[in-house]
Amino acid sequence: MKQNSSQLVVFGFVVLYGLLFFLPFLGQVHLFDWDEINFAESAREMIASGDYLTVQINFQPFWEKPPLFIWLQVLSMKIFGINEFAARFPNVICGILSLWVLFNTGRKLYDSKFGFYWMLAYVGSFLPFFYFKSGIIDPWFNLFIFLGIIHFVYYQKAEDKADYHLIISALSIGMAILTKGPAAILIFLISFGVYLVFRRFKIRASFRDVMVFFLVVFFIGGSWYLLQIIKGNYQLIREFILYQIRLLTTEDAGHGGFFLYHFFVLLVGVFPASFMALLSFKDHFDGPGLRKEFFLFMMILFWVVLILFSIVNTKIVHYSSLCYFPITYFTALTFRKYENSEIRIPLLLKYFTGIAGVFFGLLVAILPFIDLYIDKIIEIIGRNDPFAAANLQADVSWPWFISLVGIGFIIAVITSLRLINRNRNWGMRILFISCSVFIYLTITLVTPRIEGYTQRAAVEFFKSVSSEKAYITTLGYKSYAHLYYGKVDPECGLMTADSHFLLEGDIDLDAYFVFKINRKENYLKEYPLLEILYEKNGFVFARRRK
Repeated sequence: MKQNSSQLVVFGFVVLYGLLFFLPFLGQVHLFDWDEINFAESAREMIASGDYLTVQINFQPFWEKPPLFIWLQVLSMKIFGINEFAARFPNVICGILSLWVLFNTGRKLYDSKFGFYWMLAYVGSFLPFFYFKSGIIDPWFNLFIFLGIIHFVYYQKAEDKADYHLIISALSIGMAILTKGPAAILIFLISFGVYLVFRRFKIRASFRDVMVFFLVVFFIGGSWYLLQIIKGNYQLIREFILYQIRLLTTEDAGHGGFFLYHFFVLLVGVFPASFMALLSFKDHFDGPGLRKEFFLFMMILFWVVLILFSIVNTKIVHYSSLCYFPITYFTALTFRKYENSEIRIPLLLKYFTGIAGVFFGLLVAILPFIDLYIDKIIEIIGRNDPFAAANLQADVSWPWFISLVGIGFIIAVITSLRLINRNRNWGMRILFISCSVFIYLTITLVTPRIEGYTQRAAVEFFKSVSSEKAYITTLGYKSYAHLYYGKVDPECGLMTADSHFLLEGDIDLDAYFVFKINRKENYLKEYPLLEILYEKNGFVFARRRK
């Protein structure tokens, strides 16, 4: 009873910790194109159409993603309404569950202090924190794969409840497939194959266990695909498979990059954990059984994900986000060894951490000075990119106190490094706690202003015409914002996809168009029926009357 009460108290602390960082100001910024609006629009269309089995965009089957995350957003929208808060709220829940999983896993491997270190490293690093404030799929996808892996490790070393851990592992991988697709089983199988080689094929895995595992994975992960086949949606399955192949073999949607792209994303994006993880990353772990197996699997998972998505031609930041779990695990090991006086933080690493911290702090500290030089910046940028220059003409204010966020972070980083230099245990904790606060304040104060430059003018236009019975679309650039914020209905949705018809056909409703300023002359010359309504921040807003 006492142990259960203690666990309940700790769980309550984790929930409070997650809510404190992830929930406030969740809906203060419009959803960002593409991914956030893409998924939220699919959820909105499920509600509008009443078809909860088929993922749709523009009320047409959307083959790129399975429906689990969309269902979570639908449930959230049923509770909170169709808005930014509801679209992002599922990831708040995912953030809290992820922190609990990290704490609980760390406690089983070592003790509660290690679990807390792991949580602190995760929340105190840039991209891991940011993802739980977003409305994208990857946090849930990563959590399910991670659960599949840790329960597989438990299954390998369990003296009892081995079947339980095997089933949970299979269920988790199946849920990951239902969240984002077959990449989940691919990552797991490659990691498992490497693990087999390291263990010289001597592992716990009977034929019965293998069959049970794959039957559960297929039943859960394949259920939605099977239902689509039963419904006769063969084309959707075919397009889904072709899309997965296209992601692997081409730079889909212009998302390309050099081979080391994800190395740099993880090094910079998971600061400061990425720096501190280096001290444990090179270890050859020879501890007790469960710790040894877990260390091995975290090392394998890191390299499998990093190499796999470095080879894949499509390069998107969140493709390597599953690496956040092993990176912060290695950081927690560094925490433990440092506080147990097993290691000292090398001078070179402290210098690099300090330089990076000062750099990030300065980036935020100088933002309020943008207004002083905005005209010169616009002049320089406008020579090559009139659209970007017009973006910067947005009415965005940068209050002076934003500088205090950056300056405060610089002071905190320097203070933490001085404490680390004196071998004070609180040095590492202050580094990650201050980083958590810095990220939180930056997201709260800076992100809305960035959005003011990039997309707010277009979003506000879509919202202004959303109550009209009209066609709304974009020209010359891809967006989902006109669908979500324009509240396009099923009747108008099909026609909205046909820009040529809206521009030159016999339309029965007014049609609204948004395009970038650098395409203005071409469109007006090619389509003389377009009527310019106004221009704002690089966007041109036009109408063609019925």
